[in-house]
Amino acid sequence: MPQIFHPSTNTLARVSLFGAVFLVGGALWVLVTLQRSSFVTRRGVPTTQPVPFSHQHHVGGVGLDCRYCHTSVETSSFAGIPPTQICMNCHSRLWNDSPTLAPVRDSYRSGVSLQWNRVHNLADFVYFDHSVHMAKGVACVTCHGRVDHMPLMWKSASLQMEWCLECHRHPESYLTPREAIFTMDYEPQGDRVALGRELMKQYDVHTRTDCSTCHR
Repeated sequence: MPQIFHPSTNTLARVSLFGAVFLVGGALWVLVTLQRSSFVTRRGVPTTQPVPFSHQHHVGGVGLDCRYCHTSVETSSFAGIPPTQICMNCHSRLWNDSPTLAPVRDSYRSGVSLQWNRVHNLADFVYFDHSVHMAKGVACVTCHGRVDHMPLMWKSASLQMEWCLECHRHPESYLTPREAIFTMDYEPQGDRVALGRELMKQYDVHTRTDCSTCHR
């Protein structure tokens, strides 16, 4: 029986199979890299706001405590966006004729809230409670980064599931004494992990990696 395919067909088939494997692998690598990139996560990308509010100035310069503006962060599941009245407590006297703050004054006069753009916005299928994390010793900088160095606000973490799980698996590496959770430049004395283990016992913190912890 005559040979139907030329012998070189075997080589071509092998090259095609290996090429397909590398092509699929490369495509998966590109997708994973893209999924973790700032293009998707918006990590490190400043968010445009109706008023260019600077945490660097208000927190790092003036020294405002997080709780002055985010009043419900210790008692509610949401940190809360401060009402215009909070802004006007100072800006009714300071920079009260600045064109930049005109939207703030208009909001105060009209009673219509400013439409701030959320920076840390979790998906609807993710449950997160600020008050629980505060009570367990998770500092603001752990999730939000050094906001006192941010002239405009951006995400310092991806907020993706693998990032959350890293803390939930190893909380001892991230916990802070409750009295220091609002301190931007807090540095533990001695071994952070050893301190974290003590805080886990003190605050009754356990590793939580089951799905129902965040997906309810």
